[in-house]
Amino acid sequence: MNHLLIMLPILIPLYGAILSLFFWRSVRAQQFVGIMAQVCLLIASFMLLFDINENGIRTTQVGSWPAPYGITLVADLFSAMIVISGSITGMAVYLFSIKGLDKARQTFGYYPVLLVLQLGVSGACLTGDLFNLFVWFEVLLICCFVLIALGGTKPQLEGAIKYVTINFLATNFLLAGIGVVYGTLGSLNLAELAVLVRTPAAHPALINMAGMFFLIAFGIKAAIFPLFFWLPASYHTPPIAISAFIAGIITKVGMYALIRLFTLIFVTDQDLTIPLFTVLAGFTMVLGVLGAASQNDFRKILSFHIVSQIGYMLMGLALFTPLAIAGSIYFIIHNILVKTNLFLISGVVAHRHGTFALKKLGGVYLQQPLLSVLFFISAFSLAGIPPFSGFWGKFMLAKAGFEIDSFVIVLVSLAVSLMTIFSMTKIWNEVFWKKKPESDPLLEVMTEQKQHHNRLLYLPVVIMTVFILFIGLYAEPVVAMAQLAAEQLLNSELYINAVLKR
Repeated sequence: MNHLLIMLPILIPLYGAILSLFFWRSVRAQQFVGIMAQVCLLIASFMLLFDINENGIRTTQVGSWPAPYGITLVADLFSAMIVISGSITGMAVYLFSIKGLDKARQTFGYYPVLLVLQLGVSGACLTGDLFNLFVWFEVLLICCFVLIALGGTKPQLEGAIKYVTINFLATNFLLAGIGVVYGTLGSLNLAELAVLVRTPAAHPALINMAGMFFLIAFGIKAAIFPLFFWLPASYHTPPIAISAFIAGIITKVGMYALIRLFTLIFVTDQDLTIPLFTVLAGFTMVLGVLGAASQNDFRKILSFHIVSQIGYMLMGLALFTPLAIAGSIYFIIHNILVKTNLFLISGVVAHRHGTFALKKLGGVYLQQPLLSVLFFISAFSLAGIPPFSGFWGKFMLAKAGFEIDSFVIVLVSLAVSLMTIFSMTKIWNEVFWKKKPESDPLLEVMTEQKQHHNRLLYLPVVIMTVFILFIGLYAEPVVAMAQLAAEQLLNSELYINAVLKR
């Protein structure tokens, strides 16, 4: 049963996608299969988390080949928390897509591809070797390319080409890193590599070079400075349901990989990596929030904020203390939920008013008061206003920084939080508060006809807001679990012993 629990987050979206293909001509059947798969994935993810929390790290060997020779799946608290966040996000996006995505795109394999994308997320989080980590990221790349291009509009194709080009470059760096590691240490199993890098036989210079290859590869995928330029050029082009899922989870999987590798394998030269991560975190936060402040499009502001928030996650890795790593883990979970919800809210606004341009919007507070409250909660969470979820992640990171006298990066993070408040206030004033500019009466009639459908779009936003409020107002169990996850990451012997059965 324990082995099955680890595999369910992979098997459920896989079989869901296959089953959806049998109903290629029936969108309703695909929707039903997708929702059932989402419910099962969410239940299985929570069951896996509770099992790990009670019994420790879980592993399984596909085909019963002993580690390090076979395909290893490993589930610890960190990976299980990302899988749960992805399943919550997937559920919300599926519900939103039923009415928020046009039928033409829904009939062209949208639901099976989205399930395969979730398969890639689960696989990347649960894999126990570098080669399969590469494979799962390629699954993510292909699915994201298909979804961003789905519909074939000129902006989408332009965004898709930018996305796939830069990510192919990341793939080359990833393969180079894998080649150097295998050529140097003769293994790709993460647990065995964690043992081998600490032996005299390891070549520190080659290991450090491989670490830089992985940093560039996953830095591109996570959109850290200076490798983030592709993200704002791509994420605002597809329909909002697609943008919401990709923006919410994909860059966080890149951060997951960085945290996993640089707490387990590339830990032998922290005199180099920690200062480097500190500089990268600071510039990622600052340039991301400045880019957001300069935009006048709802989605573009949110896209730049993805970059800014990645800086906070990298900050925990730069500080490299148990509290800092726990802060990064909590912040990743918080940001997956909040960022997805903000994109969905922008989609509800655009569905009702026909545009994402701030200058053409206004008066939403009077027309859609519930949506305004939902935006208010998510925006304050993103900005880190207490007692919402973003505050606790930033508080943990700031406290960890002060404890080791890293005052500069803490002050930068606090300044960026103020700029985030400015960006969210800008959206509030332009979209919700100010009087709506006069528009074409015919457009008003058309948008009024969409109002009924708009109400159905509220459901996923409300669901996401409930989770956001829970991890903010009832943060203690989530923070405690993040701290346990950080202890597992920093005590690599737990991971090694669970996989190699030592």
